[in-house]
Amino acid sequence: MTPVLEVEGVRKAFGSEVVLRSVDLTVPAHHVTVLIGASGSGKSTLLRCVNLLETVEDGVIRLDGEDVTDPRADPDAVRRRIGIVFQAFNLFPHLSVLDNVTLAPRRVHGVARREAEDRARELLDRFGLAERAGDYPDRLSGGQQQRAAIVRALATRPRLLLLDEITSALDPELVGEVLALVRELKAEGMTMVIATHEMGFARQVADEVCFLDGGTVVERGSPEQVLSAPVEPRTRQFLRRIVDAGRL
Repeated sequence: MTPVLEVEGVRKAFGSEVVLRSVDLTVPAHHVTVLIGASGSGKSTLLRCVNLLETVEDGVIRLDGEDVTDPRADPDAVRRRIGIVFQAFNLFPHLSVLDNVTLAPRRVHGVARREAEDRARELLDRFGLAERAGDYPDRLSGGQQQRAAIVRALATRPRLLLLDEITSALDPELVGEVLALVRELKAEGMTMVIATHEMGFARQVADEVCFLDGGTVVERGSPEQVLSAPVEPRTRQFLRRIVDAGRL
């Protein structure tokens, strides 16, 4: 089967600063790839390149075998097949939760309002937010806002879901409820690429863990191999710092 996502030799620079250096990544259908690494290692930039929020200087990104980095590709059409959730929620503050969730299906995908709202209410109910459908984001806790952001991404039935440090802005007691939602998506077979600093979570959900350092994938493998028996010295050094910080 053709992988959902293929990244080959991708390079990205901002001026003279090279952020990604010949990155390769393959994500089969129904698999979860987790990106780990220190701040500035290139994790978030890689996700932004996949979603075409950043252009790449070199390399190819394919979605279901289609070269989406081809200049002739329609970025909006590509983004309609990808859901992305950021650490800062990015909910529209002037819209209710329900309107946040239905906006893209109605305006981008052309779904009728009734159908979009039925789908949104089903998702909100499933993820414990049915009673908050009419509330504005500032009435929700951080964990509820992040769950609403994930529901908004799911409302368009994405082929691929990108999650960028979705627990970084949350208080520790709210992290668990968001990670439980992602574990549920994993169990249902959602194809995901996740950048995270939560090593325990990576161990639970990943089919493959990729450690990025200096814009390159230094080591990749199963969660058990990379997190418990890393081969590369840079990976071991990073994980030692994580252990010292009490996050592994």
